[in-house]
Amino acid sequence: QVQLVESGGGLVQAGGSLTLSCVASGSIFSPNTMNWYRQVPGKQRELVASITRGGNTNYADSVKGRFTISRDIAKKTAYLQMNSLKPEDTGVYYCNADSLLRAGREYWGQGTQVTVSS
Repeated sequence: QVQLVESGGGLVQAGGSLTLSCVASGSIFSPNTMNWYRQVPGKQRELVASITRGGNTNYADSVKGRFTISRDIAKKTAYLQMNSLKPEDTGVYYCNADSLLRAGREYWGQGTQVTVSS
């Protein structure tokens, strides 16, 4: 019943911008903390940004000052605004969230590809 669906990925030149969206569905699912991860072949999946239900944010050092995470509680949606993109930002970006009402449950989206050309 619970699903997270990412969108907004694509191909962009270095220095460009993209905005990713993550929409959570499920009538009885309320996202607690929401996160964006990315994964590159041959490397571990890394946490890029997170946002609590109260709006507190954290970022990986590599994206600070360039990426902004935000959310809309009513729409059960998280966003990742990515500016000044670099080739090393290339990867599959995944949305993740835990449940406010069901302790210990986490959900993942299917991922969206971001490719930054040199």
